[in-house]
Amino acid sequence: MNPIKSIQARHQNYLSKHFESSRYGRQLRSYWNIHDGETCFFVGNGPSLRAEDLTAIHEAGIPTFAFNRIFYIFDQTPWRPTYYISQDEKMLAGCAEEVSALKLLHKFIPANLRWYFNIHIRDAEEFFLSGTKDEAFWFSDDIAQSVCWASTVMYTAAQFAAYMGFKKIYLIGVDHHFHISRDRDGNIIVDDSVKDYFSDKYNQDRDSLVIPSTDISTDTYYAMKRHCDARNIQVLNATRGGRLEVFPRVDFEVAIISQGN
Repeated sequence: MNPIKSIQARHQNYLSKHFESSRYGRQLRSYWNIHDGETCFFVGNGPSLRAEDLTAIHEAGIPTFAFNRIFYIFDQTPWRPTYYISQDEKMLAGCAEEVSALKLLHKFIPANLRWYFNIHIRDAEEFFLSGTKDEAFWFSDDIAQSVCWASTVMYTAAQFAAYMGFKKIYLIGVDHHFHISRDRDGNIIVDDSVKDYFSDKYNQDRDSLVIPSTDISTDTYYAMKRHCDARNIQVLNATRGGRLEVFPRVDFEVAIISQGN
């Protein structure tokens, strides 16, 4: 083995077990409970997402988490996410330059992507993604140490939100229904009646992206609900339509009016 790569591999192995001791881990510690008792929105990228809803969130001053290629809606609204997260190496590999150029307050990117996929994002605040334990979706109470990987970045965001002290999470744009998806057995399902995302530009490189499995994502959302319930964090689905029925439904307008209560 190349001696430099060997040293890098040992260093990465050490950090995977002691990420909290790295400069990124110490930086993540500063987020502990900074939003104690507050409300936030998780902004999905489904076709139901509306720029005017994001503008309403912006005007209400509600913190938000957003993901992946959300920047395709930036030209339609003054809203910008408080916290941006992307962890899909195939998705991020196709837009790394665009994400690096984003002038956002916080861009959370797994260190794993830099270590193993050579994906470098400017101004990234790195965290360590760890796999499931005994095939179960565990839930991190210390994001400075590690965060549980799951099939949807919403699960990662939930761990960040819990660590930051949020007590209510609203979902919007989480349609949970795709033009092309896989079932639990890996079979391809095609539904020509739906779009994948809010913008046709979002997945122009669809042939190189992962085909989502709504069955596995549903399992992830059930785990997210279970862990959030255990921490007295309420998750409500304010998506306009869609097929995600794991969380109680609420109208978007009600969510805006009642935020913080």
